[in-house]
Amino acid sequence: MDTEERRGAGPPERPGAGSAGADGTIRRQLWIEEPAIRRRMPDPVRTAAVRAVLILSLTVIQAMVAFLCTMAGSWLAFPMVLTGVAGTVVATWSVLDVWVTRQVWNQRNGVVSLPASTARRMRRERRAARRAAKARIRREDRLRRRGEGRLSRA
Repeated sequence: MDTEERRGAGPPERPGAGSAGADGTIRRQLWIEEPAIRRRMPDPVRTAAVRAVLILSLTVIQAMVAFLCTMAGSWLAFPMVLTGVAGTVVATWSVLDVWVTRQVWNQRNGVVSLPASTARRMRRERRAARRAAKARIRREDRLRRRGEGRLSRA
């Protein structure tokens, strides 16, 4: 196969990657959805992470402006350095917020990724206790219904 033929061929098609048009030509899709490798972060953790990224990016921009103002000898250098220090404290707090939010979510909802998870075992025990309580109530109701309408137990 010479270079002219190869040039027009393009990358090899994956099965299901395109659809045939009316004239028989194969049209490639813009993208192919693939399953995610990792599970999606819980909503509270994702919200805290987005907030932290925004705060961190603003802090980095502020630090750069403070540096440039200092190099230029501008009067804004001192206030920018002070707000940069405050921004660093806030950015550190926001990163800690992501970590704490993640820990709290894991503690409340349980980590079910491990086979020997404590949360899974506790859930199993609670489920077994609920089943036993329901069975006990059903048994008592059955005994009570069987005893109704009789004057004596004999």
